[in-house]
Amino acid sequence: MTAAGPATQARASILGYPLNWLPSDLVAGVTLAAYAIPVSLAYATLAGLPPQVGLYAYLTGGLGYALAGSSRYLAIGPTSAVSLMIGSTVADMAGGDASRYAQIATAAAFGVGLFCLIAWVFRLSVLVKLISDSVLTGFKAGAGVTIAITQLPGLLGVSGGGHNVPDRLLILAGQLHATNLTTLALGLAALALLWCGERWLPGRPVALGVVLLSIVAVTVFGLTHLGVSVTGAIPSGLPTPALPTLRLRDQDGIVALATGCMLLAYIEGVAAARTFAAKHGESIDLRRELLGLAAANVATAAVGGYPAAGGLSQTAVNEKAGARSRLSLVFASAALALCLLFFTGLIANLPLAVLAAVVLMAVRGLIDFHALVHMWRASRVDLLSAMAAFIGVLLLGILQGIVLAALVSVVLLLVHYSAPHIAVLGRIPGTAEYSDTERHPENEPLVGVLAFRPEASLIYLNAEYVLTRVLARLAATDGIRRVVCDLSASPMMDLAGARMLSELSENLQARDIGLTVVNAHGRVRDLLRAEGLDRTIHGITRGTALEEALA
Repeated sequence: MTAAGPATQARASILGYPLNWLPSDLVAGVTLAAYAIPVSLAYATLAGLPPQVGLYAYLTGGLGYALAGSSRYLAIGPTSAVSLMIGSTVADMAGGDASRYAQIATAAAFGVGLFCLIAWVFRLSVLVKLISDSVLTGFKAGAGVTIAITQLPGLLGVSGGGHNVPDRLLILAGQLHATNLTTLALGLAALALLWCGERWLPGRPVALGVVLLSIVAVTVFGLTHLGVSVTGAIPSGLPTPALPTLRLRDQDGIVALATGCMLLAYIEGVAAARTFAAKHGESIDLRRELLGLAAANVATAAVGGYPAAGGLSQTAVNEKAGARSRLSLVFASAALALCLLFFTGLIANLPLAVLAAVVLMAVRGLIDFHALVHMWRASRVDLLSAMAAFIGVLLLGILQGIVLAALVSVVLLLVHYSAPHIAVLGRIPGTAEYSDTERHPENEPLVGVLAFRPEASLIYLNAEYVLTRVLARLAATDGIRRVVCDLSASPMMDLAGARMLSELSENLQARDIGLTVVNAHGRVRDLLRAEGLDRTIHGITRGTALEEALA
């Protein structure tokens, strides 16, 4: 029995893959493909590309990520936000040339892969921190509203148009009289079925069933004769490998577009991967995620696709269906390949209104009302960042909106650090501990001593502010013989901060008042000594505490 154990274990796995995971990954892959077919067709339409391009991106993007990614559950393919970024940006760049439009989208995918590879080489996984969670929340809400409005013309059977949300709404309002009632009825029926399926059949490929029903309805009842628009014939067969014919330098704006798609894809993918890794008590490799995204987008660009990313909804489908490893993505790609080889003829009568309904249901989760309400209650600064992203996306577009939101976040951060709270300390009654008298008025005041604690690092942004506030407090208080600066909440200091303390010391010496620094961190003490302040300021030694200074 003992001798048979290792042999049994060897037979139970291949290259470290447990064979008992195979049925779960197979079922998850087929389920993911069933979800991906209608969604990828819809997202490709949202991106302004032929529907089959969405299938190409799902097929090859999943294979690329399966080879190099780190998450066991993350599903890679077209996403609503990236599709909208392509659709709202490339149209102006292509100048109405459909062939050039496709080339720019493919070049953008190649650029995403290239930039992710560069970021992997130089260990730039810190990129995930460039856009805060609050900005991402506002961005997703703005993208959700924008996407919904772009799909309304398809739901109504009108042409639509416009460059931003107000423009689209004005054009749509002028076209309402031309609404095709058959198209509208079909779209509303699809929405109702999708909503019911999501409510009562969670985790099932309801969207695929709705798509198949709509194709049957159009074919049997001849709805195209009533003005219902359909996708039309889709080329059968697998995509042909080919290098992008358009280079990044051949078109102004491609580098910016690829950079925006890369940041968005990486942040969105990492957020989804982290969510499900935490659910299972696991972790992901942030740097390796760059490599996985690079492989996915290079593979997509090699077959004429457009940028792919990891999305929360598709990852949820993969995980709920029982995925145990990235092999589920391989099975999903195989199922999509079979669809492209043998079943594209069925998609020719797929109504565009149903694709619009699929997108509308998919983007509902982008608007997180709970998170916005929480920001209102907890942090107005984060709410301002979120609203800047939301309004920027609505008025300026996806790429410009997220850049504006990131800039607003940086400005708000600088404003916050330029005017930090300065706590004036008092003794907690009956103890040898001290805290902020503004928050705790019951604290005992320190006789003849002004003890203050800057609650931020002392740097060039706030050094003058801190000095002005301390001197103002000193002027308003009589009988001060010593000033104590508690640096326990200041982990960092630059030359401006050190020179501020030097200027404060000189000002106090002129009034015959001593200055003591307590609780300074190691690197802060090193800087103060390097500036020679240990000769004029007391307490720049390890372990100097407030109680000791007062004694």
